[in-house]
Amino acid sequence: MTIPFLVTTLIVVVTPGTGVFFTLSAGLSRGARAGVLAAFACTLGTVPHLLAAMTGLAALLQTSAVAFDLVRYLGVGYLLYLAWSAVRDRSAFAATTDDTPRSATRVIVSGVVVNLLNPKPTLFFVAFLPQFVGASAVGSTQAMLTCGAVFMLLTFVVFSGYGIFAARLRDRVLTRPRVTDWLRRSVAGTFVALGVTLALTQR
Repeated sequence: MTIPFLVTTLIVVVTPGTGVFFTLSAGLSRGARAGVLAAFACTLGTVPHLLAAMTGLAALLQTSAVAFDLVRYLGVGYLLYLAWSAVRDRSAFAATTDDTPRSATRVIVSGVVVNLLNPKPTLFFVAFLPQFVGASAVGSTQAMLTCGAVFMLLTFVVFSGYGIFAARLRDRVLTRPRVTDWLRRSVAGTFVALGVTLALTQR
């Protein structure tokens, strides 16, 4: 494990993206527990990408336009579904003293799907890990698993911080109806923007 790997990983994890925004939304709408669950879900969602990079499935996404586009547009569709849900469900951003999310399973499944239906993490692992682990080196598989585990740990810690931070702002935000309506539209708009960005992403 090297310092450059840790620094690069931290920069990648901290940079806002689909997973970060999903975690912030969960913490703000459902409280700290939901934020941490969302962080766990997004972390869990990186496992298939890591395995794909290690087993060569990433090569399929890299060489097959059909496979890449299939995963990409499924991801776009799901992000647009999340946007529609944010607009429709007014109770998600309603002031309440109950910090328990309605369904822990729903939060986890949504977070995993958000990351799973984005082909870029797989290609990221393909471009990222080989810089720190020689593919032909002895013990390279173990080294990739170790690096992947560190990446996941940092993802969970940083994303949990995002979720808890959002939850702390919850009471200040959700007790103001105008702010709540603006926030709901902003959440929906951001999911749409993320969907458009993913739709325009090239291999």
